[in-house]
Amino acid sequence: MSKFSNASDIPTGLRSFATRYLPGLVLCVAVSLVGIAAQAAEMRWFGHPYVEALVVAILAGTAIRTFWEPSTRWQAGIALGAKQLLEVAIMLLGASLSFSTIAASGLILVVLIVAIVFAMIGVSFMIGRALELPVRLSILIACGNSICGNSAIAAVAPVIGASSDDVASSIAFTAVLGVLMVLGLPLLIPLMELSAAQYGVLAGLTVYAVPQVLAATVPAGLVSTQVGTLVKLIRVLMLGPVVLALSFVSWRYDLTSRQGSGTQIDLHRLVPWFIPGFLVLATLRSAGFLPADWSSSIADVTTVLTIISMAALGLGVDLRTIAKVGMRVTAAVSLSLLVLLGISSVVVRFL
Repeated sequence: MSKFSNASDIPTGLRSFATRYLPGLVLCVAVSLVGIAAQAAEMRWFGHPYVEALVVAILAGTAIRTFWEPSTRWQAGIALGAKQLLEVAIMLLGASLSFSTIAASGLILVVLIVAIVFAMIGVSFMIGRALELPVRLSILIACGNSICGNSAIAAVAPVIGASSDDVASSIAFTAVLGVLMVLGLPLLIPLMELSAAQYGVLAGLTVYAVPQVLAATVPAGLVSTQVGTLVKLIRVLMLGPVVLALSFVSWRYDLTSRQGSGTQIDLHRLVPWFIPGFLVLATLRSAGFLPADWSSSIADVTTVLTIISMAALGLGVDLRTIAKVGMRVTAAVSLSLLVLLGISSVVVRFL
């Protein structure tokens, strides 16, 4: 009798899971397909995507949320897509990074990139706070501008407890400037009399996403594309240490706010599970234990999960909240980008 009882519990549990999470997850997947279709159309018409699928997905999700508020039937699946799926995607990013590629680029360039990333995080954060943006939103903008745009924002958000409104606000305006950078940055080649290598460094230091770096450097030739991609990958590699540092700072802030409560150190809060996973996969990739075709397949899975997560974030956004901070967010992102361009322009003159 107990065997049949236990067996019947399994489909009941599955039905419960499906009833709770499946509607929201299916909705997230449907919205993400809109973004994937839009990117495929851009590839067919222009040869490369100016607006990535994840940006279209979060904007489409936000548009849906503007006209329709999901009921409790949808909310659990949307929340699962925005948090757990995103954490898995962040961990899988490590499989695409190789430490040997970074080491081969030269110590001076690596030190310069690391210094610029950390300096710009501080400068961008101060700009955001000077414009009276919330702390978490200022951190998201700072990391997005300084490291790798949308991916950095998505990775940092769960560590600092940022809301979906903050994530969507920072991604939306960062995405707009990212497109403008792709279109306008090549104009600096004749204006600044940049060599192919110098322009590659400039693009790698300032353009947000790896695909956007490719789009910005392809017109300048193969050398620019190779240099720009390498510099960009070094910036992406900084995501792990930055997220780890922010997780420590976030934990310390929580601990301070509860002084005297007897709260003990929670290692999971200090180091979220996906950070060790990210570093382990990066190490395996660097040591050659992950074949190239495996890394490519994992990268495809990562991309799909990230797009679904961005759709989920968009579906959780109240557009009225974005409207309240829109001008200040735009100013913070724009000023931070101008400072980054200025510093990067000086750096390439000395390379």
